[in-house]
Amino acid sequence: MNAASTVIPLPPQPSLPVVGEFGAYPVRRIWCVGRNYLEHIREMGNDERAPPFFFGKHADMLVPDGATIPYPPLTKDLHHEVELVVAMKSGGLNIQADKALEHVYGYAVGIDLTRRDLQIASRKKERPWEVGKSFDYSAPCSAIQPASKIGHPTAGKIWLTVNGKEAQKGDLTELIWNVPEIIWQLSQQVKLAAGDIIMTGTPAGVSQLQPGDKIECGVDGVGKLAVTIGKPE
Repeated sequence: MNAASTVIPLPPQPSLPVVGEFGAYPVRRIWCVGRNYLEHIREMGNDERAPPFFFGKHADMLVPDGATIPYPPLTKDLHHEVELVVAMKSGGLNIQADKALEHVYGYAVGIDLTRRDLQIASRKKERPWEVGKSFDYSAPCSAIQPASKIGHPTAGKIWLTVNGKEAQKGDLTELIWNVPEIIWQLSQQVKLAAGDIIMTGTPAGVSQLQPGDKIECGVDGVGKLAVTIGKPE
């Protein structure tokens, strides 16, 4: 398909920069893992014995490193959730865990911004989480580090600060479901493909954000990400 064959202009292709590469990584879908660090499960009052589950964000909700993000509408309780991001170079259905890393292009640092009040209200009514999780500018993400350069991280500090004060701190060793297991689980639900990115869950310490807050976060051996929360649009 090209611009001449569409009845409206083609929308831009969401993409992420790649460290050390001229070309960008085109993003197809964003998948997020719910409840994958034990202490975060406990702080949210959820069942720590339940397996994680998946929800999605739209690819055009990505925000680059250094951006100022408008405070979103409808909420009074915006939260941060720092996460290791997995970028896929291929995929399929029912990918076995022992083959999963063969499909990984690289890794990045992301923030799953959450309208917590709307998420909780939806959960109480047994409605989908989309209103709380999937909204404009809700997926800040750093540049991707190719796995060919950094390998596949299984340990390392994951952290987030707000205005220079530590809010979240954990280690990749604390993931309940590791990256190969996440890919195995998700590929039973949907057919994964090149361009899919997966946000793998957040450690404890999520907290409320306000306009003017400056967020810095990172994963050791992967990278850092910084964004600012601005005024509502």
